[in-house]
Amino acid sequence: MKTTAAALVRHALEQVGVRYTFGIPGVHNIELYDELLGSDQIQPVLVTHEGAGAFMADAISRATDSIGTLVIVPAAGITHALSGVGEAFLDGVPMLIVSGGIRTDLEHKFQLHDVDQQAIMRPLTKAQYKIERYQDAIPTIYEAYRTAVSGEPGPVFVEIPANLQLLTGEVDGMPAFDTELTHPEVDAQAIGDAAAMLAAAEKPGIFVGWGARDVTADVIRIAEHLSAPVATTLQGLGVFPGDHPLHAGFSFGPSAVPASQNAFKDCDVMLAIGTRFAEICTGSYGAVPPEKLIHIDINPDAIGANHKTPIGICADARDAVPALADAVTASGEARDSTQVAAAISRDKATYREAWHKHDPKGRVNPARFFEELRVQLHDDAIVIADDGNHTFLTAELMSINKGGTYLSPTDFNCMGYCVPATIAVKMAMPEREVIGIVGDGAFLMTGLESVTAAGNGIGAVWFVFNDGELAQIAQAQEIPYQRTACVDVGNLNYEAFAAATGAAYVNIANDSELHDGIERALSMAAQNKPVLVNVHIDYSKKTQFTVGTVQTNLKRFDTRNKLRIVGRALKRRIFGS
Repeated sequence: MKTTAAALVRHALEQVGVRYTFGIPGVHNIELYDELLGSDQIQPVLVTHEGAGAFMADAISRATDSIGTLVIVPAAGITHALSGVGEAFLDGVPMLIVSGGIRTDLEHKFQLHDVDQQAIMRPLTKAQYKIERYQDAIPTIYEAYRTAVSGEPGPVFVEIPANLQLLTGEVDGMPAFDTELTHPEVDAQAIGDAAAMLAAAEKPGIFVGWGARDVTADVIRIAEHLSAPVATTLQGLGVFPGDHPLHAGFSFGPSAVPASQNAFKDCDVMLAIGTRFAEICTGSYGAVPPEKLIHIDINPDAIGANHKTPIGICADARDAVPALADAVTASGEARDSTQVAAAISRDKATYREAWHKHDPKGRVNPARFFEELRVQLHDDAIVIADDGNHTFLTAELMSINKGGTYLSPTDFNCMGYCVPATIAVKMAMPEREVIGIVGDGAFLMTGLESVTAAGNGIGAVWFVFNDGELAQIAQAQEIPYQRTACVDVGNLNYEAFAAATGAAYVNIANDSELHDGIERALSMAAQNKPVLVNVHIDYSKKTQFTVGTVQTNLKRFDTRNKLRIVGRALKRRIFGS
């Protein structure tokens, strides 16, 4: 049969379950966009910027069973998209990036968009492919998909020359996709050894990340049997229910809230699942596990990378954790968790009370905001944060009670994620509440995607924490330097911006307006209209994450530099900057 590579790629994308593509059409992919328009399964979505499109694709992969997919133009399309691609790469999120390419049937040099896309994409993708023959189009997409979702997931890049999309060529047929995927085999001996080590522990603890998101019930079984407190990574918020009595908090070291610090203080055996002990989740590596560490991860390079472990299990958590839960629960009687749970509850209450006592000076107290939001949201509502001070306020002050209901950028740590990610998830799950928590600086990066939301009738809500500066960096500067530099953001008229982009607008000036403001925002979103909520947040009280991480880094300096930094801060505090 004779057909175009565009038709072949569309068939392959349908076969691997793609539901949405995000991007901008151009002369090098207009044939593929024409094919997508004729698909009954795939909805091509126009974005205002390919970077936002990549964040949307990332969010689709995190929140649904479909793989997030970009369809973009060469050169500028891929360089614009790189921030979102990089986020997916470091966070372990599968993604397909399908780009047009320059014509391969011309002898002329200096074609439009003529850059080495394979070289550009190599550092931030698991694999790169270029389709050069019609018969390779479908197998290449299938191989790219398998690569993206296998092992530790990640983005994969596929380039399709424009002439193959536009002109027809001969192929034998359009084969279906074999959906069966293989997982690494679980080491039964290691599972038994891990169960024995946990059973012998006096104060076991559990640390879970994004890789444990599909085994929440089994993690609960292990925790309840062992009476073990559970801490999570940032991406792992919601992997273990925030309202469970054994949930201690985000992280477990100096940058964690007191409930988690105290619960893990004398931990003698730790079970870590789906975490790489990376910089953010450990508060700049201040959270150190005990020597008796059991580490389960699908990426063999993550096991033992930052901490030696006597028991490393390289496996998919969906296979290893149920097996471990069975072994642990069969190893003896369940322990009484009353005292552990009571201590966690007391410490959490004390921390909340300290926030309640904080005077926001006429603005919004973050603890009051998150408590009211939690009351009004359904438990299965999806909460999406950006990168900034608001991220760690969310982690410390909001209970995420169901798995898969919290998304945020982590290891690439890219600002601008929240607005497009919220749009994509709400588009894919219109029946669910989907809300974003975003700082004013991050909102300025991708806020124009509210045009995309309004144009598609998407009822997403963005709670913009408006304080006029890049607060996380400002606080990191203020503690050691006693002054800030280059962190004041522009003064945006949010009400006018909402009107200009087609979004509804709600203003929350202080604590007394929280109940009605949140209620109105959620009500308007239910009418399929995006809502921008201007939250006049008070950031004067620092998170434990900020305080603990600064202290952790300061302790690493030699005495001379400690004295220099502390002395400079004291001098500026006394005499001014």
